[in-house]
Amino acid sequence: MSGMPSTEPFTGVARPGDPWGDSVTLTGLRATGFHGVFAEERRMGQEFVIDVTVALDLAQAAATDRLELTLHYGELAEQVVAAVERDPVDLIETVAERVAGVVFGFAVAQGVRVTIHKPQAPITVPFSDVAVTITRWRA
Repeated sequence: MSGMPSTEPFTGVARPGDPWGDSVTLTGLRATGFHGVFAEERRMGQEFVIDVTVALDLAQAAATDRLELTLHYGELAEQVVAAVERDPVDLIETVAERVAGVVFGFAVAQGVRVTIHKPQAPITVPFSDVAVTITRWRA
């Protein structure tokens, strides 16, 4: 074996037993929503920040360089923002579940971790952020 790098594409496998294996992550998506339990939140709206990590097998997409074998993160981003901006609900936990449902609309998604940040939450003490995180797996 020489010290020269191989010109052959690397073809590896995910670590057995690692549920996260491969993933695609979108961080800091921003959407305006009218979610909350207080009338002012429903009337004024506020910015929500969304982080989404999708577990999926990227080996075939990487080996073939074919978009249809992976997750189109541009489409996912648009759908996540649209889901956060529609139909006001009381809890950001409910918004997180809605986003997880959007992710599972993509056949390649095996699992998802969603964090919904509510940086302007109506809290009476100084704070930087409030967030909920859920993790869901395809049944």
